[in-house]
Amino acid sequence: MVLARRQIRIRGVVQGVGFRPFVHNLARRLGLAGYVLNSSAGVVAEVEGAPAALDSFVESLRTEAPPLARIEEMFVAEIDPLGERDFAIRESQAREGEFVLVSPDVATCPDCYRDFTDLANRRYGYAFTNCTNCGPRYTIIRDIPYDRPNTTMAAFRMCAACQAEYDDPGNRRFHAQPNACAECGPQLSAPISEARRRLREGEIVAIRGLGGFHLACDARNDGAVRLLRERKRRSDKPFALMARDVAAVEAFCAVSDDDRQARASARRPIVILPRLADSGISAAVAPGNNTIGVMLPYTPLHHLLFSGAPYDALVMTSGNLSEEPIVTSNEEALDRLRPLADWFLLHNRDIYMRADDSVVRTFEGVERVLRRSRGFVPRAIDLGMEVAEILACGGELKNTFCLSKGRYAVLSQHIGDMENYETLVFFEETLANLKKLFRVEPRAVAHDLHPGYLSTQYALRVPDLEKIGVQHHHAHIASCMAENGLRGKVIGVALDGTGYGTDGQIWGGEFLVADYGGFERRAHLRYVPLAGGDAAVRQPWRPALAYLADTYGAAAEFPELAIWRDVPESQRKLVRGMIAQRVNTIDTSSCGRLFDAVAAIIGVRQQINFEGQAAIELETIAADGVADGYPFALEGDSVDFRPAIERIVAEVRAGTPAPMIAARFHNTMAEAIMEVCRRLRAQEKLNRVCLGGGTFQNMKLLARALAGLRRLDFEVFIHAQVPPNDGGIALGQAVIATEILRRG
Repeated sequence: MVLARRQIRIRGVVQGVGFRPFVHNLARRLGLAGYVLNSSAGVVAEVEGAPAALDSFVESLRTEAPPLARIEEMFVAEIDPLGERDFAIRESQAREGEFVLVSPDVATCPDCYRDFTDLANRRYGYAFTNCTNCGPRYTIIRDIPYDRPNTTMAAFRMCAACQAEYDDPGNRRFHAQPNACAECGPQLSAPISEARRRLREGEIVAIRGLGGFHLACDARNDGAVRLLRERKRRSDKPFALMARDVAAVEAFCAVSDDDRQARASARRPIVILPRLADSGISAAVAPGNNTIGVMLPYTPLHHLLFSGAPYDALVMTSGNLSEEPIVTSNEEALDRLRPLADWFLLHNRDIYMRADDSVVRTFEGVERVLRRSRGFVPRAIDLGMEVAEILACGGELKNTFCLSKGRYAVLSQHIGDMENYETLVFFEETLANLKKLFRVEPRAVAHDLHPGYLSTQYALRVPDLEKIGVQHHHAHIASCMAENGLRGKVIGVALDGTGYGTDGQIWGGEFLVADYGGFERRAHLRYVPLAGGDAAVRQPWRPALAYLADTYGAAAEFPELAIWRDVPESQRKLVRGMIAQRVNTIDTSSCGRLFDAVAAIIGVRQQINFEGQAAIELETIAADGVADGYPFALEGDSVDFRPAIERIVAEVRAGTPAPMIAARFHNTMAEAIMEVCRRLRAQEKLNRVCLGGGTFQNMKLLARALAGLRRLDFEVFIHAQVPPNDGGIALGQAVIATEILRRG
């Protein structure tokens, strides 16, 4: 028989997903000899046998790969046969400078679920059951190749039974690096039955999970939820829930087929869903909001917490104090979370990479990420083009950073708001880990233009690297372009709360003509003077007074408006004086502040407790089935909403219901987007529009704007893999920096 031999190099998500066992078994099935091994670049295999069998082998690599594997590149080369007779899995090889795409953490698979719920199975009730198709990956890996000694499972020596599974090519735990059982693996600090009892009785329990601690309580126990909110110093920001199963979710939320698919995926993110009336879930879970973020159990520990319990939904919020990173170690939890929790359920498997739960929302049949973390990170984004090795430091709010190398961009998990030392430490430790994991040595560091951001200050302190400042809204549009694989110029609509402009003002309602190399600001919302700096973000009545002064003059009085009833006269007088005299004010074109202003004018909210609260509640109350809007004007490069403000004030005075006004305002904003894009298309002969910025998390605005632009035959691009908010701008910074370096 004529023998041939082929060397196959595979890149992608091919480590920690059962790929080597799959290759081994495939080769045995086809009667081929050779070997397979993990390298720092992926998987390398050499196979020898009949040419027809080799052809089948190469074809089957693509068509039969394990469910969690993702092949990005495969190189096949003919080499001389060696006369081997057997096929083996060899020791891993580390190669200088090479990197492999690492799998995110994966939710418990059905086979493992059967194992720990089967009384006859040796893993019955074991909270750390996993196999090659599920379990921890990113949160336990210290380095590549992905082998047990390079993970936090190195401390646990497998017992004879687990070792036999690990060594058996026919077992689904063949080379499953976190493989363990109750005899040899990680242990809980107390029985799960005790945790269930305490949760049932209304206690708040701190639970060490996959990527950090959760604070949990019964979601139907109003007293427990309110106590947790009080202890966590979290006035109104919604809590996430974990539900027993799909049926439990459908008892308190409206669930579409798309939502069901997103929630049950191997990533198990928090999915934003409409809340049903009279659901029995405590109103304190999400005050003033008609949606709830819900996830399903994604570890055996979570499933066991619900097993036989009377509750069907738990608040499962990040284990941290407000604005601090999620806690990971037992020692840190016992210190920092003691004022928040009544009891602790700990375990002894170290968490190397902390990771919050991801948040998604489905729109037009697609899962769209709002917070990218567990289950998504460190999945790389294939940019379809070569990029420089860049560190992009992101923004201040919802910070993530980005590392780029080869054709890939790797966004970090959600870091949080870069406003304190603890978050900066989290940023630095995650950066060190990801640089090591992906073998990235940046040649430049990209950063936001705002000099006050901690991320900018960090970037400017990095020694020996070129510093590249990137305008915030340009980064939003470039991020959308990169995710969608676009080249050349586009019309970019970037709407958000705050971004430092090239003129030193605060931008946020921007219409750009942009590519990766640069942008022109072609239109923006009319500037209004914002009084009081950060206070204007926390108090929507301040931008409302700015818009009223801009529309009617500084001396106009509006006793019919809620601001005049709810805000003390002394405060109104002070802020109106600041606006009139331009003292401690800064001009802003922020779309976020316009939403805040309208919310305050119609009486939705004068004070917020978390970012975007007034805009979220304005979206929440907006009536369905309203088609008309308000007038606005385009004067030069300025989009002028003063005519709309006049009509809104008139309707408030006339007693028009707030939901009608909110709906008309959303329609007006969508019409303004359409009109500016139509004019820019006529001027620039561009038909592609990219929508970016946190304002496009507003589903009512996004749906109206998309429908209108499509009616005008625009080709419109939005985000899915990457958040449209500031959690996605690091990607834009990275591709812009690459282009700037390329152009010299």
